[in-house]
Amino acid sequence: MQEVNLLKSLPSTKRNISKRKTSKDKNIVAEAKKFGKMYWDGPREFGYGGYSYDGRWKSVAFDIIKFYKLKPGMRVLDVGCGKGFLVKDLSDACKGLNVFGLDISKYALINCHEDVVGKLHYGSADELIFADNSFDLVISINTIHNLIKKRALLAIKEIQRVSRKHAFVQVDSYHNQEQKEIFESWVLTANYYGYPNEWLSLFAEAGYTGDYFWTIIN
Repeated sequence: MQEVNLLKSLPSTKRNISKRKTSKDKNIVAEAKKFGKMYWDGPREFGYGGYSYDGRWKSVAFDIIKFYKLKPGMRVLDVGCGKGFLVKDLSDACKGLNVFGLDISKYALINCHEDVVGKLHYGSADELIFADNSFDLVISINTIHNLIKKRALLAIKEIQRVSRKHAFVQVDSYHNQEQKEIFESWVLTANYYGYPNEWLSLFAEAGYTGDYFWTIIN
């Protein structure tokens, strides 16, 4: 179990924090939490502002494969896979790697990349539809914090349950009060979040032994 930044190669995102803070209201938050068309492909104030494949996850896929020494025939699960872009890039980067995804958003699954049709499943992170020890690696990037604390705990337990070897979880966090205020002015969908030590306590409670990292909004 270690802190490791597997998303270090992702291009940095420019965020207009002040604009999001002034436009953010209860109706926008409620719509974003439906994880439907408005969240993925609607105006920026509702979420991504349009989420289409641009290859940005390719380098992350290579880093994940290298770090976990993934090989053809191994099984990987992406919990909170969205439109399946990382699933595609992992599959492309290591031919023969069996990569699957799961997401709560029917819109994202319906509008997934054509290369991953049949590899994605509908379901919730806190009730995974897979048998114990089904995967060599289970990853969950910026997903678990969208659940309330009780369900977040269950989701981490589920990730541990279905992984027979490795796991990696990345969640929203902050290191100081200034970062927390910036985060809270920007976030739309997170329901449980905290400082790293609070997340580590939750990991310990769940019996989680995998790796982890934090998404910090600056």
